[in-house]
Amino acid sequence: MRGELEHGYGTGVHILDDPFLRSLLARLGSPRTQMPEVRALLADVYHGLLGAVLANEFPCAERRVETRMSQFTERGFFEGELLDPGTQVVIACVVRAGVLPSEICLDLLGKVLDPANIRLDYLSMSRCVDANGQVTGTDESGVKIGGPIHDAMLLIPDPMGATGGTVARTLEIYRERDFGTARKTIALPMIATPEFMGNMRTKCPDLTIYTARLDRGLSSAEVLQQAPGTVEGECGLTERQYIVPGAGGLGEILTNSWI
Repeated sequence: MRGELEHGYGTGVHILDDPFLRSLLARLGSPRTQMPEVRALLADVYHGLLGAVLANEFPCAERRVETRMSQFTERGFFEGELLDPGTQVVIACVVRAGVLPSEICLDLLGKVLDPANIRLDYLSMSRCVDANGQVTGTDESGVKIGGPIHDAMLLIPDPMGATGGTVARTLEIYRERDFGTARKTIALPMIATPEFMGNMRTKCPDLTIYTARLDRGLSSAEVLQQAPGTVEGECGLTERQYIVPGAGGLGEILTNSWI
């Protein structure tokens, strides 16, 4: 069975070895794929990505659940280990590329957990760039946080893990406002780079990462022959810090707003 790719980024990093998800991403990133198909493909990717997170990271509980067969037999009940419906979850929605992935996660979680325990926070952040197009930070024009994150599973489904600056700043915002410490914090970029992995290991060492694809397409042929995270010189970002091969400017593509 396929599970995860071997790498040297640390135990908290999970690069899924799933040809189905990679096939979806290949189609999503094609220049021939446009709206609304991009949005539908993104939803499919996040169903798979969140499913892996739920299976491996979320607490479970033994439960007894009635089925339709209970009207015919007293044994018409399922008994077994299911996701614990009482788990508290906070989803950090990073506007704008993160809006659709966050709402997909919200809807999917509501099918297997108690919806009353799931919260969606909105963080409006965008890249700040200098005259040369280099990312210098993030602009925060609006933040809507619904309260503490203490003992909750904090999910950050920002789809493109380029530099990691947005994820790091998201966690800083929760800390600066004294919202407590999450039970576990999990980033879910559908595509990530070696630069993202390195920055997160330095800035957010306790962060757990799940990604459907690692992009290091600007690395040399020699580097690409080695397992990810085991050799110097990996590169997945252009000079303007866009991912290669990547999927293009996803925020623009998802909204048809090219600013």
